[in-house]
Amino acid sequence: MKSNDTSIEDVALSRFHQLLTVRSVGGSFVDGYVLSIVGVVMLQMSSTLQLDSFWEGMIAASALIGIFFGGFIGGWLTNIIGRKRIFFVGPVIFIAASLCHLWTDSIVAVFVLRLLIGVAVGIEYPVATSLLVEFLPRRYRGPRLAALALLWFVGAAFAYVVGEVVLRSGRPDAWQLALASGAVLGMLLLVVRLGTPESPRWLLGKGRGGEADAVIKRIYGQHFSIANLPEQPSDQKLPLSSLLRSGYGRRMFFVVVFWTCSIIPVFAVYAFAPKVLAALHLTGDYGSIGSIVITLFFVLGCLLATRLINVIGRRKMLIYSFLLSGLALLGLGSSDAGHGNMILLFFSLYALFIGGAQVLTLVYPNEIFPTQMRSVAVGIGTSFSRIGAAAGTYLVPVSLSSIGVANTMYAAAMITLIGLVVSWMYAPETNSMSLNEASALG
Repeated sequence: MKSNDTSIEDVALSRFHQLLTVRSVGGSFVDGYVLSIVGVVMLQMSSTLQLDSFWEGMIAASALIGIFFGGFIGGWLTNIIGRKRIFFVGPVIFIAASLCHLWTDSIVAVFVLRLLIGVAVGIEYPVATSLLVEFLPRRYRGPRLAALALLWFVGAAFAYVVGEVVLRSGRPDAWQLALASGAVLGMLLLVVRLGTPESPRWLLGKGRGGEADAVIKRIYGQHFSIANLPEQPSDQKLPLSSLLRSGYGRRMFFVVVFWTCSIIPVFAVYAFAPKVLAALHLTGDYGSIGSIVITLFFVLGCLLATRLINVIGRRKMLIYSFLLSGLALLGLGSSDAGHGNMILLFFSLYALFIGGAQVLTLVYPNEIFPTQMRSVAVGIGTSFSRIGAAAGTYLVPVSLSSIGVANTMYAAAMITLIGLVVSWMYAPETNSMSLNEASALG
Protein backbone atom coordinates (compact mmCIF):
# COMPACT_ATOMS: atom_id res chain seq x y z
CA MET A 1 0.00 0.00 0.00
CA LYS A 2 1.44 3.34 -1.03
CA SER A 3 1.86 5.75 1.87
CA ASN A 4 2.91 9.38 2.24
CA ASP A 5 3.99 11.80 4.93
CA THR A 6 1.63 14.66 4.01
CA SER A 7 -0.22 16.11 6.96
CA ILE A 8 -3.97 16.29 6.48
CA GLU A 9 -3.63 19.94 7.56
CA ASP A 10 -1.70 20.58 4.34
CA VAL A 11 -3.95 18.81 1.81
CA ALA A 12 -5.91 20.66 -0.84
CA LEU A 13 -9.46 21.74 -0.14
CA SER A 14 -11.78 18.95 -1.26
CA ARG A 15 -15.48 18.48 -1.97
CA PHE A 16 -15.80 16.97 1.51
CA HIS A 17 -14.37 20.14 3.10
CA GLN A 18 -16.78 22.25 1.07
CA LEU A 19 -19.76 20.16 2.15
CA LEU A 20 -18.67 20.15 5.80
CA THR A 21 -18.35 23.94 5.65
CA VAL A 22 -21.93 24.18 4.38
CA ARG A 23 -23.10 21.83 7.13
CA SER A 24 -21.40 23.94 9.80
CA VAL A 25 -22.07 27.47 8.56
CA GLY A 26 -25.67 26.45 7.87
CA GLY A 27 -26.06 26.17 11.63
CA SER A 28 -24.74 29.71 12.07
CA PHE A 29 -27.19 30.96 9.45
CA VAL A 30 -30.09 29.39 11.35
CA ASP A 31 -28.68 30.72 14.65
CA GLY A 32 -28.66 34.27 13.32
CA TYR A 33 -32.16 33.86 11.93
CA VAL A 34 -33.88 32.42 14.98
CA LEU A 35 -32.18 34.85 17.37
CA SER A 36 -32.86 37.94 15.28
CA ILE A 37 -36.43 37.30 14.15
CA VAL A 38 -37.70 38.19 17.62
CA GLY A 39 -36.31 41.71 17.23
CA VAL A 40 -38.38 42.21 14.09
CA VAL A 41 -41.67 41.11 15.68
CA MET A 42 -41.04 42.62 19.12
CA LEU A 43 -43.22 45.68 18.57
CA GLN A 44 -46.25 43.70 17.28
CA MET A 45 -45.81 40.96 19.87
CA SER A 46 -45.49 43.55 22.63
CA SER A 47 -48.70 45.24 21.51
CA THR A 48 -50.63 41.97 21.13
CA LEU A 49 -49.52 40.47 24.45
CA GLN A 50 -49.39 43.87 26.21
CA LEU A 51 -45.80 43.48 27.36
CA ASP A 52 -44.17 45.91 29.75
CA SER A 53 -40.44 46.73 29.82
CA PHE A 54 -39.78 43.79 32.13
CA TRP A 55 -41.18 41.19 29.75
CA GLU A 56 -39.67 42.87 26.68
CA GLY A 57 -36.29 42.51 28.32
CA MET A 58 -36.99 38.94 29.43
CA ILE A 59 -38.06 37.83 25.94
CA ALA A 60 -35.00 39.47 24.39
CA ALA A 61 -32.70 37.89 26.99
CA SER A 62 -34.39 34.47 27.08
CA ALA A 63 -32.47 33.04 24.15
CA LEU A 64 -29.21 34.33 25.60
CA ILE A 65 -29.98 32.61 28.90
CA GLY A 66 -30.64 29.44 26.92
CA ILE A 67 -27.31 29.83 25.11
CA PHE A 68 -25.59 30.00 28.50
CA PHE A 69 -26.89 26.55 29.45
CA GLY A 70 -26.62 25.19 25.90
CA GLY A 71 -22.95 26.16 25.66
CA PHE A 72 -22.07 24.19 28.78
CA ILE A 73 -24.22 21.23 27.77
CA GLY A 74 -23.01 21.22 24.17
CA GLY A 75 -19.34 21.56 25.08
CA TRP A 76 -19.53 18.75 27.63
CA LEU A 77 -21.56 16.35 25.48
CA THR A 78 -19.45 17.05 22.40
CA ASN A 79 -16.35 16.11 24.34
CA ILE A 80 -17.93 13.03 25.99
CA ILE A 81 -19.99 11.34 23.26
CA GLY A 82 -18.53 12.91 20.14
CA ARG A 83 -19.15 15.60 17.56
CA LYS A 84 -21.28 13.57 15.13
CA ARG A 85 -24.28 12.80 17.36
CA ILE A 86 -24.56 16.26 18.91
CA PHE A 87 -24.45 17.75 15.39
CA PHE A 88 -28.13 16.82 15.00
CA VAL A 89 -29.47 18.01 18.36
CA GLY A 90 -29.66 21.71 17.46
CA PRO A 91 -31.71 21.27 14.25
CA VAL A 92 -34.25 19.05 16.02
CA ILE A 93 -34.81 21.65 18.75
CA PHE A 94 -35.04 24.46 16.16
CA ILE A 95 -37.83 22.60 14.35
CA ALA A 96 -39.87 21.66 17.43
CA ALA A 97 -39.56 24.93 19.37
CA SER A 98 -40.19 27.14 16.33
CA LEU A 99 -43.35 25.26 15.33
CA CYS A 100 -44.76 25.52 18.86
CA HIS A 101 -45.01 29.32 18.45
CA LEU A 102 -48.03 28.72 16.23
CA TRP A 103 -50.11 27.46 19.15
CA THR A 104 -49.15 29.81 21.94
CA ASP A 105 -50.45 33.22 22.95
CA SER A 106 -48.94 33.17 26.44
CA ILE A 107 -45.89 35.29 27.17
CA VAL A 108 -44.58 32.63 29.56
CA ALA A 109 -44.80 30.01 26.81
CA VAL A 110 -42.98 32.32 24.38
CA PHE A 111 -40.26 32.83 26.99
CA VAL A 112 -39.81 29.07 27.42
CA LEU A 113 -39.70 28.46 23.67
CA ARG A 114 -37.13 31.22 23.17
CA LEU A 115 -35.13 29.70 26.03
CA LEU A 116 -35.13 26.29 24.29
CA ILE A 117 -34.07 27.87 21.02
CA GLY A 118 -31.22 29.52 22.89
CA VAL A 119 -30.17 26.12 24.28
CA ALA A 120 -30.02 24.78 20.71
CA VAL A 121 -27.89 27.74 19.59
CA GLY A 122 -25.56 27.21 22.55
CA ILE A 123 -25.13 23.57 21.61
CA GLU A 124 -24.36 24.53 18.01
CA TYR A 125 -21.31 26.67 18.82
CA PRO A 126 -18.97 24.01 20.27
CA VAL A 127 -20.05 21.12 18.05
CA ALA A 128 -20.12 22.88 14.66
CA THR A 129 -16.85 24.75 15.17
CA SER A 130 -14.95 21.80 16.68
CA LEU A 131 -16.02 19.44 13.92
CA LEU A 132 -15.09 21.92 11.21
CA VAL A 133 -11.70 22.97 12.60
CA GLU A 134 -10.62 19.36 13.16
CA PHE A 135 -11.01 18.53 9.46
CA LEU A 136 -9.90 21.72 7.69
CA PRO A 137 -6.44 22.32 6.20
CA ARG A 138 -4.61 25.06 8.11
CA ARG A 139 -4.66 27.48 5.17
CA TYR A 140 -8.44 27.53 5.13
CA ARG A 141 -9.08 27.22 8.88
CA GLY A 142 -9.28 30.92 9.72
CA PRO A 143 -11.46 32.04 6.79
CA ARG A 144 -13.81 29.05 7.09
CA LEU A 145 -14.27 29.48 10.84
CA ALA A 146 -14.78 33.19 10.25
CA ALA A 147 -17.47 32.30 7.72
CA LEU A 148 -19.57 30.94 10.59
CA ALA A 149 -19.81 34.44 12.05
CA LEU A 150 -20.47 35.87 8.59
CA LEU A 151 -23.36 33.48 7.98
CA TRP A 152 -24.78 34.39 11.41
CA PHE A 153 -25.24 37.95 10.19
CA VAL A 154 -26.53 36.77 6.80
CA GLY A 155 -29.15 34.78 8.71
CA ALA A 156 -29.94 37.83 10.80
CA ALA A 157 -30.34 39.97 7.69
CA PHE A 158 -32.61 37.33 6.17
CA ALA A 159 -34.67 37.35 9.36
CA TYR A 160 -35.25 41.09 9.06
CA VAL A 161 -36.35 40.74 5.44
CA VAL A 162 -38.67 37.78 6.11
CA GLY A 163 -40.00 39.38 9.27
CA GLU A 164 -40.87 42.62 7.51
CA VAL A 165 -42.63 40.74 4.69
CA VAL A 166 -44.69 38.67 7.15
CA LEU A 167 -45.58 41.66 9.33
CA ARG A 168 -46.71 43.70 6.32
CA SER A 169 -49.25 40.98 5.51
CA GLY A 170 -51.46 42.59 8.15
CA ARG A 171 -52.37 39.29 9.84
CA PRO A 172 -52.93 39.51 13.61
CA ASP A 173 -50.88 36.32 14.05
CA ALA A 174 -48.02 37.58 11.86
CA TRP A 175 -45.59 37.59 14.78
CA GLN A 176 -46.36 33.92 15.46
CA LEU A 177 -45.85 32.97 11.82
CA ALA A 178 -42.53 34.82 11.74
CA LEU A 179 -41.25 33.08 14.87
CA ALA A 180 -42.42 29.69 13.55
CA SER A 181 -40.63 30.18 10.22
CA GLY A 182 -37.37 29.00 11.82
CA ALA A 183 -38.70 25.43 11.60
CA VAL A 184 -38.26 25.46 7.81
CA LEU A 185 -34.60 26.36 8.11
CA GLY A 186 -34.15 23.81 10.91
CA MET A 187 -35.50 21.06 8.66
CA LEU A 188 -33.17 22.02 5.80
CA LEU A 189 -30.22 22.02 8.21
CA LEU A 190 -31.13 18.57 9.52
CA VAL A 191 -31.27 17.12 6.01
CA VAL A 192 -27.97 18.63 4.82
CA ARG A 193 -26.12 17.24 7.87
CA LEU A 194 -27.07 13.63 7.16
CA GLY A 195 -23.95 11.57 6.46
CA THR A 196 -21.52 13.67 8.51
CA PRO A 197 -18.60 11.54 9.83
CA GLU A 198 -17.10 11.61 13.32
CA SER A 199 -13.94 13.63 13.95
CA PRO A 200 -10.81 11.43 13.70
CA ARG A 201 -9.09 13.64 16.27
CA TRP A 202 -11.85 12.99 18.80
CA LEU A 203 -11.83 9.26 18.02
CA LEU A 204 -8.06 9.10 18.46
CA GLY A 205 -8.33 10.96 21.76
CA LYS A 206 -10.80 8.31 22.98
CA GLY A 207 -8.44 5.46 22.07
CA ARG A 208 -10.47 4.48 18.98
CA GLY A 209 -7.60 4.58 16.54
CA GLY A 210 -9.06 1.99 14.17
CA GLU A 211 -12.23 4.02 13.65
CA ALA A 212 -10.19 7.22 13.24
CA ASP A 213 -8.05 5.52 10.59
CA ALA A 214 -11.15 4.30 8.72
CA VAL A 215 -12.63 7.82 8.63
CA ILE A 216 -9.36 9.30 7.35
CA LYS A 217 -9.06 6.69 4.58
CA ARG A 218 -12.69 7.23 3.54
CA ILE A 219 -12.26 11.00 3.30
CA TYR A 220 -8.68 11.47 2.11
CA GLY A 221 -7.94 8.18 0.34
CA GLN A 222 -6.41 4.79 1.10
CA HIS A 223 -2.85 6.19 1.09
CA PHE A 224 -3.69 8.31 4.18
CA SER A 225 -3.87 7.04 7.76
CA ILE A 226 -3.74 8.30 11.35
CA ALA A 227 -0.01 8.73 10.77
CA ASN A 228 -0.96 11.74 8.62
CA LEU A 229 -3.01 13.25 11.45
CA PRO A 230 -0.88 15.66 13.50
CA GLU A 231 -2.05 15.47 17.09
CA GLN A 232 -0.54 16.14 20.49
CA PRO A 233 1.49 13.18 21.79
CA SER A 234 -0.30 11.35 24.58
CA ASP A 235 2.28 12.37 27.18
CA GLN A 236 1.47 16.02 26.56
CA LYS A 237 -2.28 15.70 26.96
CA LEU A 238 -3.78 17.63 29.84
CA PRO A 239 -6.87 16.86 31.91
CA LEU A 240 -9.77 19.27 31.57
CA SER A 241 -9.20 20.49 35.13
CA SER A 242 -5.95 22.07 33.94
CA LEU A 243 -7.99 24.58 31.95
CA LEU A 244 -8.23 27.00 34.88
CA ARG A 245 -5.01 26.24 36.73
CA SER A 246 -2.48 26.25 33.92
CA GLY A 247 -1.63 28.58 31.08
CA TYR A 248 -5.00 27.73 29.56
CA GLY A 249 -6.71 29.63 32.37
CA ARG A 250 -5.34 32.90 31.02
CA ARG A 251 -6.42 31.92 27.53
CA MET A 252 -9.91 31.16 28.83
CA PHE A 253 -10.05 34.57 30.52
CA PHE A 254 -9.06 36.24 27.26
CA VAL A 255 -11.67 34.36 25.23
CA VAL A 256 -14.51 35.01 27.69
CA VAL A 257 -13.77 38.74 28.06
CA PHE A 258 -13.20 39.61 24.42
CA TRP A 259 -16.15 37.47 23.31
CA THR A 260 -18.42 39.13 25.87
CA CYS A 261 -17.30 42.65 24.98
CA SER A 262 -17.82 42.00 21.29
CA ILE A 263 -21.37 40.70 21.53
CA ILE A 264 -23.07 42.80 24.23
CA PRO A 265 -23.56 45.85 21.94
CA VAL A 266 -24.35 43.60 18.96
CA PHE A 267 -27.13 41.67 20.71
CA ALA A 268 -28.52 44.90 22.13
CA VAL A 269 -28.68 46.35 18.62
CA TYR A 270 -30.35 43.24 17.16
CA ALA A 271 -32.88 42.83 19.94
CA PHE A 272 -33.90 46.48 20.00
CA ALA A 273 -32.78 47.98 16.67
CA PRO A 274 -36.24 49.44 15.89
CA LYS A 275 -36.53 50.80 19.43
CA VAL A 276 -33.03 52.33 19.44
CA LEU A 277 -33.64 53.93 16.04
CA ALA A 278 -37.00 55.22 17.27
CA ALA A 279 -35.26 56.78 20.29
CA LEU A 280 -32.96 58.47 17.79
CA HIS A 281 -36.05 59.76 15.95
CA LEU A 282 -35.76 57.35 13.02
CA THR A 283 -39.27 55.96 12.64
CA GLY A 284 -41.60 54.49 10.02
CA ASP A 285 -40.09 53.11 6.83
CA TYR A 286 -36.84 54.96 7.58
CA GLY A 287 -36.47 52.97 10.79
CA SER A 288 -37.32 49.65 9.13
CA ILE A 289 -34.96 50.23 6.24
CA GLY A 290 -32.32 51.44 8.70
CA SER A 291 -32.47 48.13 10.58
CA ILE A 292 -31.89 46.20 7.36
CA VAL A 293 -29.07 48.52 6.22
CA ILE A 294 -27.27 48.16 9.57
CA THR A 295 -27.59 44.38 9.42
CA LEU A 296 -26.17 44.33 5.90
CA PHE A 297 -23.17 46.32 7.14
CA PHE A 298 -22.64 43.67 9.80
CA VAL A 299 -22.56 41.15 6.96
CA LEU A 300 -20.12 43.29 5.00
CA GLY A 301 -17.85 43.71 8.03
CA CYS A 302 -17.71 39.97 8.61
CA LEU A 303 -17.15 39.33 4.90
CA LEU A 304 -14.16 41.70 4.82
CA ALA A 305 -12.76 40.14 8.01
CA THR A 306 -13.13 36.68 6.48
CA ARG A 307 -11.18 37.78 3.42
CA LEU A 308 -8.45 39.57 5.40
CA ILE A 309 -7.93 37.28 8.39
CA ASN A 310 -4.95 35.45 6.85
CA VAL A 311 -3.49 38.72 5.53
CA ILE A 312 -3.72 40.94 8.60
CA GLY A 313 -3.44 38.22 11.22
CA ARG A 314 -5.67 37.44 14.18
CA ARG A 315 -4.17 39.79 16.79
CA LYS A 316 -4.07 42.97 14.70
CA MET A 317 -7.56 42.36 13.36
CA LEU A 318 -9.01 42.01 16.86
CA ILE A 319 -7.31 45.12 18.23
CA TYR A 320 -8.27 47.36 15.32
CA SER A 321 -11.81 45.98 15.31
CA PHE A 322 -12.40 47.00 18.92
CA LEU A 323 -10.69 50.38 18.47
CA LEU A 324 -12.59 51.51 15.38
CA SER A 325 -15.99 50.13 16.44
CA GLY A 326 -15.60 51.83 19.83
CA LEU A 327 -14.95 55.17 18.12
CA ALA A 328 -18.09 54.64 16.02
CA LEU A 329 -20.16 54.11 19.18
CA LEU A 330 -18.74 57.31 20.67
CA GLY A 331 -19.74 59.12 17.50
CA LEU A 332 -23.21 57.63 17.73
CA GLY A 333 -23.60 58.80 21.30
CA SER A 334 -22.56 62.34 20.41
CA SER A 335 -24.85 62.61 17.36
CA ASP A 336 -27.83 64.91 17.57
CA ALA A 337 -31.16 63.07 17.59
CA GLY A 338 -33.01 63.58 14.36
CA HIS A 339 -29.94 63.70 12.12
CA GLY A 340 -30.94 60.48 10.40
CA ASN A 341 -28.11 60.23 7.88
CA MET A 342 -25.41 60.81 10.51
CA ILE A 343 -26.98 58.29 12.87
CA LEU A 344 -27.17 55.63 10.16
CA LEU A 345 -23.56 56.41 9.21
CA PHE A 346 -22.20 55.78 12.72
CA PHE A 347 -24.42 52.72 13.21
CA SER A 348 -23.16 51.34 9.88
CA LEU A 349 -19.52 52.07 10.75
CA TYR A 350 -19.91 50.25 14.04
CA ALA A 351 -21.46 47.28 12.23
CA LEU A 352 -18.64 47.31 9.68
CA PHE A 353 -15.72 47.53 12.12
CA ILE A 354 -16.98 45.07 14.75
CA GLY A 355 -16.90 42.35 12.09
CA GLY A 356 -13.27 41.52 12.88
CA ALA A 357 -13.99 40.79 16.55
CA GLN A 358 -17.13 38.88 15.65
CA VAL A 359 -15.44 36.40 13.32
CA LEU A 360 -12.61 35.85 15.82
CA THR A 361 -15.02 34.71 18.54
CA LEU A 362 -15.20 31.40 16.70
CA VAL A 363 -11.59 31.32 15.47
CA TYR A 364 -9.58 31.93 18.63
CA PRO A 365 -11.19 29.42 21.04
CA ASN A 366 -10.96 26.66 18.43
CA GLU A 367 -7.30 27.36 17.69
CA ILE A 368 -5.72 28.01 21.08
CA PHE A 369 -7.02 24.93 22.92
CA PRO A 370 -6.09 21.26 22.23
CA THR A 371 -8.56 18.65 20.99
CA GLN A 372 -9.50 17.23 24.40
CA MET A 373 -10.36 20.74 25.63
CA ARG A 374 -11.56 22.44 22.44
CA SER A 375 -15.32 21.86 22.58
CA VAL A 376 -15.44 22.48 26.34
CA ALA A 377 -13.50 25.73 25.93
CA VAL A 378 -15.83 26.90 23.17
CA GLY A 379 -18.81 25.94 25.34
CA ILE A 380 -17.45 27.88 28.33
CA GLY A 381 -16.69 30.89 26.15
CA THR A 382 -20.17 30.74 24.65
CA SER A 383 -21.87 30.42 28.05
CA PHE A 384 -20.02 33.07 30.01
CA SER A 385 -20.11 35.60 27.19
CA ARG A 386 -23.89 35.22 27.19
CA ILE A 387 -24.17 36.21 30.84
CA GLY A 388 -23.01 39.68 29.93
CA ALA A 389 -25.00 39.68 26.71
CA ALA A 390 -28.21 38.64 28.50
CA ALA A 391 -27.72 41.26 31.22
CA GLY A 392 -26.92 43.94 28.67
CA THR A 393 -29.88 43.04 26.47
CA TYR A 394 -32.25 43.01 29.42
CA LEU A 395 -31.03 46.45 30.52
CA VAL A 396 -31.35 48.11 27.09
CA PRO A 397 -35.02 49.16 27.41
CA VAL A 398 -34.40 50.29 30.99
CA SER A 399 -31.31 52.21 29.91
CA LEU A 400 -33.10 53.90 27.02
CA SER A 401 -35.89 55.14 29.29
CA SER A 402 -33.71 56.13 32.27
CA ILE A 403 -30.37 57.50 31.04
CA GLY A 404 -31.23 58.09 27.39
CA VAL A 405 -29.95 56.74 24.11
CA ALA A 406 -26.73 58.81 24.09
CA ASN A 407 -25.51 57.51 27.45
CA THR A 408 -26.56 54.00 26.41
CA MET A 409 -24.24 54.27 23.41
CA TYR A 410 -21.44 55.62 25.65
CA ALA A 411 -21.86 52.60 27.91
CA ALA A 412 -21.56 50.32 24.88
CA ALA A 413 -18.38 52.18 23.88
CA MET A 414 -16.92 51.59 27.36
CA ILE A 415 -17.58 47.85 27.04
CA THR A 416 -15.80 47.88 23.69
CA LEU A 417 -12.83 49.68 25.30
CA ILE A 418 -12.52 46.88 27.87
CA GLY A 419 -12.37 44.38 25.02
CA LEU A 420 -9.65 46.46 23.38
CA VAL A 421 -7.47 46.53 26.52
CA VAL A 422 -7.79 42.80 27.21
CA SER A 423 -7.05 41.97 23.56
CA TRP A 424 -3.95 44.19 23.60
CA MET A 425 -2.70 42.35 26.70
CA TYR A 426 -3.53 38.73 25.86
CA ALA A 427 -4.41 38.15 22.20
CA PRO A 428 -1.91 35.70 20.62
CA GLU A 429 -1.06 35.40 16.94
CA THR A 430 -1.95 31.99 15.52
CA ASN A 431 -1.88 32.76 11.82
CA SER A 432 -0.38 29.97 9.65
CA MET A 433 0.14 27.67 12.65
CA SER A 434 -0.96 24.05 12.80
CA LEU A 435 -3.57 23.23 15.45
CA ASN A 436 -0.85 21.68 17.61
CA GLU A 437 1.33 24.78 17.38
CA ALA A 438 -1.56 27.19 18.00
CA SER A 439 -2.85 25.25 20.99
CA ALA A 440 0.51 24.52 22.63
CA LEU A 441 1.32 26.47 25.81
CA GLY A 442 4.36 28.71 25.53
